Amino acid sequence: MKHSIRKQFAFIFTALLAGIILLCWFINNTFLESYYIQNKKEALQEVYGQLNTAAGNGMINSDSFNIQLNQLCGKYNINVLILDVNSNEIKTIGSDPEFMRRQLMNYMFMQENGEGEILEKQETYVIQSVNDKSAHMEYLEMLGILYNGTYFIMRVALESIRESVDIANQFLAYVGVIGAIAGGIIIWYVTKKVTDPIQQLAKISERMTHLNFDVRYEGKSDNEISVLGHHINQLSETLEKTISELKTANNELMKDIERKNKTDEMRKEFLANVSHELKTPIALIQGYAEGLKEGINDDAESREFYCEVIMDESAKMNEMVKKLLTLNQLEFGNDVVTMERFDIAALVRNYIQSADILARRNDIKVRVDADDVIYVWGDEFKIEEVVMNYFSNAVNHAGKEKVIDVRVKVKGKHARVSVFNTGDPIPEESLPHLWEKFYKVDKARTREYGGSGVGLSIVKAIMESMNQKYGVINYENGVEFWFELERVEE
Repeated sequence: MKHSIRKQFAFIFTALLAGIILLCWFINNTFLESYYIQNKKEALQEVYGQLNTAAGNGMINSDSFNIQLNQLCGKYNINVLILDVNSNEIKTIGSDPEFMRRQLMNYMFMQENGEGEILEKQETYVIQSVNDKSAHMEYLEMLGILYNGTYFIMRVALESIRESVDIANQFLAYVGVIGAIAGGIIIWYVTKKVTDPIQQLAKISERMTHLNFDVRYEGKSDNEISVLGHHINQLSETLEKTISELKTANNELMKDIERKNKTDEMRKEFLANVSHELKTPIALIQGYAEGLKEGINDDAESREFYCEVIMDESAKMNEMVKKLLTLNQLEFGNDVVTMERFDIAALVRNYIQSADILARRNDIKVRVDADDVIYVWGDEFKIEEVVMNYFSNAVNHAGKEKVIDVRVKVKGKHARVSVFNTGDPIPEESLPHLWEKFYKVDKARTREYGGSGVGLSIVKAIMESMNQKYGVINYENGVEFWFELERVEE
């Protein structure tokens, strides 16, 4: 990642560490010498205070004070020389008393600081820096008068402060570079513990943008990132649930829209087809009724013929309206399907027996091949209507051979009922449309026997209401319509 937090953390920490080291170097180089000299001045002033107190109390030559003074001078590496007004030596601590005597004598008699550079001057003392050429050393001196009138000089060596500063700065630079590099390496690996969970959260959020909610944050710590991860898990679950609900609602909405559109289309189609189908019989009834009223033919035979036509057309209209009502109830789900156990073989045999008069009237030979008992699940009343539609279609299209074969056979977990009639096969282009309302392969022939084109639509609606299969098969010498029902396990 070009701008990863890990790189930013490492860069910021390393830069901060380098900046702190550089600042320390600058402060050390600028103020260390002054700080060092100030330290030495404070040490001289502390010893001066002790000397003044002892001189005021008359304890300057006591053993206890000598011990205390030696300890203090040893601590700060201070040389001390005290002279009375006659230049007699009262107390000496440290080395090189001659140089110190000369410096103090100049101060006593000439009130001069000699070769020194004055750093601080008071009424009773002066502090100066002196370069001892013979010893090649630089000293900080304090010269003055004590409370008892004696003169004193104290000297403390100033090690080469500038050289010490240079060495300290050089050492600080080495330590700083090593520290910055080491710190950068350490922070690079330490920040991995912070950036890894963030990268994991980034990947989870990326998958969430693609509606993938399977990944979960697995962090175990109790820090802010872990809390964020758990909240993202909750967000993912909520989004998944909400999107699922939205998709379900959208799917139902689409189904409702599709159902509404389908209902509107069915209503339009229904009205168009009914208008078309009823137009002819209504026109016939109207024409023959007007003929009877106007007395076109006064003989009884003509009047009887007119009346028969009117009655026949009225019966056809009544039958078609009944079938349309039945189909309407099936298609709109208003008719309850009662699933019950019954013997399909017995149902078919009973119906064929009751329809024997229809077959004999049309001089048709009916052959039945059915097992003794085949129990199935289905709506017995509606299945009988399917058999009736198949059989009536077979009677009307039996052709010259006038043979109908009805079979009821077991086929795996189902029972298949088929009705075959001899005659001409159905044209291939008409097969997909057979189950549509008011569709007629041969409209003239259908009109001849009074068909409405609704029977197979009723078959389709009944079988689909029970979620069972149905169909038609063409043969060279005829057509077979079939349907299946689920068998009752023995």
